[in-house]
Amino acid sequence: MCASTLSRSGSVANFAKREIPYIKILFVCFLLTLPIVNPAVHGDGVGYYAYARAVLIQHNLRFEEDWRHANRSFSASRVGGDEQLRPEEYTPTGYVDNHFTVGPAILWAPFLIVVHLAVLLCNAVGGHISADGFSQPYLVAMALGTAFYGFWGLLLSFLLAKKYVRDRWAFLATMGIWLASSLPVYMYFNPAWSHTHSAFTVALFLWYWERTRGSRTIGQWVTLGLISGLMIDVYFPNGVFLLLPLIEALLAHRSLWRRVDGWRSQRKLLFAETLFAVSVLFATLPTFITRWIVYGGLFKVGAYTEYDWIWSAPHWWQLLFSSDHGALSWTPILALSLMGLFMAPRNARIIAAYLGVGAAAFYYLIACYPYWDGMASFGNRFLISLTAIFVFGLAMLFERFGRYFHDGARAFVAAVGLVILLALWNGGFIFQWGEHLLPVRGEISFRKMIHNQFFVVPRELGTHMRAYLFKRNEEMHKIEDRDIQQMRKSAAP
Repeated sequence: MCASTLSRSGSVANFAKREIPYIKILFVCFLLTLPIVNPAVHGDGVGYYAYARAVLIQHNLRFEEDWRHANRSFSASRVGGDEQLRPEEYTPTGYVDNHFTVGPAILWAPFLIVVHLAVLLCNAVGGHISADGFSQPYLVAMALGTAFYGFWGLLLSFLLAKKYVRDRWAFLATMGIWLASSLPVYMYFNPAWSHTHSAFTVALFLWYWERTRGSRTIGQWVTLGLISGLMIDVYFPNGVFLLLPLIEALLAHRSLWRRVDGWRSQRKLLFAETLFAVSVLFATLPTFITRWIVYGGLFKVGAYTEYDWIWSAPHWWQLLFSSDHGALSWTPILALSLMGLFMAPRNARIIAAYLGVGAAAFYYLIACYPYWDGMASFGNRFLISLTAIFVFGLAMLFERFGRYFHDGARAFVAAVGLVILLALWNGGFIFQWGEHLLPVRGEISFRKMIHNQFFVVPRELGTHMRAYLFKRNEEMHKIEDRDIQQMRKSAAP
């Protein structure tokens, strides 16, 4: 008995001391997923990509060609039979009403510029590649860029979590959110949408904010402001995370009043905060400039200001639990993440509280949005902005879970099993959603979804995956046809 106890103790000690290169493992996993990246622009992605293509190719913000080249379900209500845009598509300034944000275009710019130069060089020596921004090289660059930012968002989330828990739990939490949330849909299959970029910029903001809190220099305040502005450029609701440095600053000011040199320190902090605010405004200039050109006003954001936001937030329950793209009902791993925020170890409680405030503020804002369900969303796509917080919370949960086991290796294996099960469930659900085996808009039948998971997905997944990998254009056209049929069916009286 003593020998077996010593043996188990030794295995625990060896497991705890073993240095595993988790970052390298994450990178290898990322490389292995690249073949499933879908270089396509459709739906909301048309508006986001238009800001990149029109500026790069046409050197203006005329989006008519983007609307004409859009997928059928997007262009059907916007472009007439004569290939001319309908009059209602134009704003009073004469520009196409593109209310989508410019931030993703900023992040895609390095990839698209390199590809554009390569295409021009290739054509100069006899090549025949269309240099209009719609050809395959541009779309591949855009899609790979999105995947790249998604990976960096996950990596930054891992680095934030591992500061407070063991590396293995931060790694497992990162893999869990990567594979069992809504993120993979927008990281790989809908790369032209903004949500992966939101995951990256919010993760960058939270990682840098936490890394510099307590002893932030003037230069770091400016850098944090630039990151904050980019985060807002990508997706306006991300601005709620400015609550974190605001709360931090208010607490710092209160603390400084108690010091002998309080006023001097107050002025120094106010100066740093002023530079932070100026940096935020500077970084959001692309948003203000595009709003001015397209809509004729710095603070005009198109359709977002026309919607009737419901500030009493009546959708707080539906946003989480509805069969109409509820966050927890579609992606249950997020429930574990939220639980984990309340289980943080002592050294992480302050950060967990800050992150909880940020998540709650973002949740409230989305609950007030009239289209809180994301319409054709997988799960709740808006909450992908909270990826770093979900990773952090799940890591805290795993850390607490590990403490209940005397054998650390067994705890890790059990947690791995849970993540694999949730990832497989999520993968099957994504397949059903992508192939339109369920309605992509409105409520679904969970009874039918569960039946499909066990009886339809195992039978059809292999066939459709082969088609997706080797006959992708044909497969995407079939999916588009199903989408149009569902839209017509739902619109029929």
